[in-house]
Amino acid sequence: METQINQYQRNDHSVGVVMMHLQWCTKYRYKMFQKIKYRNLVAACIRRAASRNKIKIIELDVQPEHVHCVVGVVFTMSASRTLQILKGGSSKLFFEFHEKAELRYPKRHLWSRGKFASSVGFVQIDAVKNYVRNQSEHHGTKFLTSGNSTL
Repeated sequence: METQINQYQRNDHSVGVVMMHLQWCTKYRYKMFQKIKYRNLVAACIRRAASRNKIKIIELDVQPEHVHCVVGVVFTMSASRTLQILKGGSSKLFFEFHEKAELRYPKRHLWSRGKFASSVGFVQIDAVKNYVRNQSEHHGTKFLTSGNSTL
């Protein structure tokens, strides 16, 4: 396992890492991701939005009506900006690949305005990753694959 010092990002004038636990829900709490194909699609959309903006997804779990993820970002990115990128980018991609979703959301607003963000340190990271991994058990939802970050 890497030492904590090797996990820090090094830039010209800064050293460190910002990790956050994020959560957000579908608009009106509709259970849009009950089917595994839509769950996998939205997970891929979130990952694509993250990779386009240098956001590292550490852990991701999609439930029928909400998403939990643990991310690593650069110092200059706020929690609000991170959520804006992930929610907006994934929503745009989701509607591109799942056109029938517009029947439920004609204005193409997949996510609710609400959100949760909490900073996470190296001491807490394992506990938070386990919490996100075990969301299916916590909520009593069953999927064909586990809820961990490897989809």
